[in-house]
Amino acid sequence: MPLDIPDLPLDLWIDGKPTPASDDRRFDVADPATGAVLAAVSDGSVEDGLAAVAAAEAAAAAWAATAPRERAEVLRRAFLLMQERSEELARLISLENGKALVDARGEVAYAAEFFRWYGEEAVRILGTVATAPSGQNRILVVHQPVGVAVLVTPWNFPAAMATRKIGPALAAGCTVVLKPASDTPLTALLVARILADAGVPPGVVNVLPARRSGAVVSAMLHHPSVRKLSFTGSTEVGRILLREAADQVVNCSMELGGNAPFLVFEDADLDAAVAGAMVAKMRNAGEACTAANRLYVHADVAGEFSRRLAERMSELRVGPGTAAETDVGPLVNADAVDKVDELVRSAVAEGARVVVGGDRPDRVGSYFNPTVLNDVPPSAAILREEIFGPVAPIVTFTGEAEAIRLANDTEYGLVSYVYTNDLARGLRVSEALDSGMVGLNRGLVSDPAAPFGGTKQSGIGREGGHEGMLDYLESKYIAVSW
Repeated sequence: MPLDIPDLPLDLWIDGKPTPASDDRRFDVADPATGAVLAAVSDGSVEDGLAAVAAAEAAAAAWAATAPRERAEVLRRAFLLMQERSEELARLISLENGKALVDARGEVAYAAEFFRWYGEEAVRILGTVATAPSGQNRILVVHQPVGVAVLVTPWNFPAAMATRKIGPALAAGCTVVLKPASDTPLTALLVARILADAGVPPGVVNVLPARRSGAVVSAMLHHPSVRKLSFTGSTEVGRILLREAADQVVNCSMELGGNAPFLVFEDADLDAAVAGAMVAKMRNAGEACTAANRLYVHADVAGEFSRRLAERMSELRVGPGTAAETDVGPLVNADAVDKVDELVRSAVAEGARVVVGGDRPDRVGSYFNPTVLNDVPPSAAILREEIFGPVAPIVTFTGEAEAIRLANDTEYGLVSYVYTNDLARGLRVSEALDSGMVGLNRGLVSDPAAPFGGTKQSGIGREGGHEGMLDYLESKYIAVSW
């Protein structure tokens, strides 16, 4: 499918316009369904990264001084433009990411909502005033933009991860440099064009595709004008960036890896639990940090739950993301398929049993069949790391305490899912789970109006909700007498 997007920038987006890389280097963006090259995009260098920071710095004072209502209106227009171009954006996501169109359309709707939500939040940056306990002065607290922000986003949600960071940053009065994943830069570049059309001034939003990610991001983090880093990606890379950010004491928000448990108790509504598992596991073919990675099912209902889940998984149609009939598109690249294949083979060698799937389809492209594994031992390697693919490993438990222990037995703490018809148990277990979010009888937790983030090695800070904007603001205390 050709790109057929006349105003799609294929160069860097710096200071409000397409800009070739300083050394004229480019890299190819491929369609994971076929391997065909979609476009050649400018490959940003360290010099380009510093130029993008300089553009953001030059625009910072004027944007911070822009009236909150004006910033809000810009974001509202961006929301409307994303709605107008939703099908175009969805097809572009499917092409460069591989996800099925139904998932891509859902992502675009979700991504646009961050502009609407933060357009509403931009006018709600509220300070406080209080009398000091001594009575000697007033305590006046105001909130000001943190400054130039470097935003680093992953390939699995190329629109939503960009808008989830850009929205609150612009609402707070910050200027930004977005470094999108090199597998999926096209969506980010189209979002930059949409923001410009919505009235974002030159330099406020800069987009820097780059294969030389480490060197480019490091150089930006060491620039004295950069005061904020927001990163979504693996815990391994997050640790590296935290060390880099420490040199200039850069304010950091980190949305890192996940290893979500999905708990099904014996009293759960199995129809609802299976439907929830299909959402929590198969959204974006499992390529999500919120994906249900470990399915813990009570022994009394494990057989029936497994049977129903396998039946649903076997009905999913695998194919190119852009095909209307496709339920599960290709994974992002061949390396991703190799990793999933290795994890499944390892689980089988450790005693797991394949109920459905478990292999690659015989076709060109980065595909893996939807898979359900039974009898997975609690010590299996597949339960220790993110699968990032369409594989559901099922482990049985016999009691509430055991379920909580198994669920919390991970270095990650992003999201957990709980299915039970006992509300007291559901709330009790939700409080006991060591994760930043819980889906109680729900397979989807993401919402622009809610704080998204994790505990332990799943990250620092929150995105979404009012809390998401606070991450781009500094609190200033003024002692004053009158």
